[in-house]
Amino acid sequence: MSLLIPLYVHPAVDPAAWHRLIEAADRTYAVVLNPADGPGGAADPAFVSAAGALRGAGARVLGYVDTDYGTRPAVDVTADAARHREWYATDGCFLDRVSAAGDALSAYRKLVRALRRQGASPVVLNPGVHPAPGYARIADLLVTFEGPWSTYVSAFSRPDWTTRCPPDRFCHLVYGVPEALAPLAVRTAHERGAAVSGPVTGKPPNPWARLTPVLSGAGR
Repeated sequence: MSLLIPLYVHPAVDPAAWHRLIEAADRTYAVVLNPADGPGGAADPAFVSAAGALRGAGARVLGYVDTDYGTRPAVDVTADAARHREWYATDGCFLDRVSAAGDALSAYRKLVRALRRQGASPVVLNPGVHPAPGYARIADLLVTFEGPWSTYVSAFSRPDWTTRCPPDRFCHLVYGVPEALAPLAVRTAHERGAAVSGPVTGKPPNPWARLTPVLSGAGR
């Protein structure tokens, strides 16, 4: 399995979850680090330690950066990514709240190029829906679903263009998954053309505050 793990809980609050994540590093595509809706105003020693342990275990670490659907200045986005890299030695970045619109594609293409020049790899884009097809060509990984299990089961559809792309370019992030069905959520993502997934049992306002049961052992 290949899991993208956005574990948005402080290592001091739930150290056991971070320990399990480190132990299961070989089953992850990457882990998203998010100290304060971004890198924060200064390096957090607990996240520095957690990021180092993850890298030591072989996991890739991504810094969380908000793009506010294309309205946030590119200079602020690249500055956040640079702080993640300086403080936490992140490999790449996870761009959240990405626009899905075709008319924003050019700006995102320039942004991704700037991030790659900084050394970010991989670059994950999260519009949370299927965007204009061009986004798949600029991202290493594209999150084309982010939402509750109930919607994923009943109302998911995929445009034809996605069938012409390799599954390892797509990810589905599903929350509110019943714990017993977490392995099914991973298989369903594969069947729907996404080789990477991130099922969690948590629910809003912060569904990513709990470690996926699949990663913590339910899927073995």
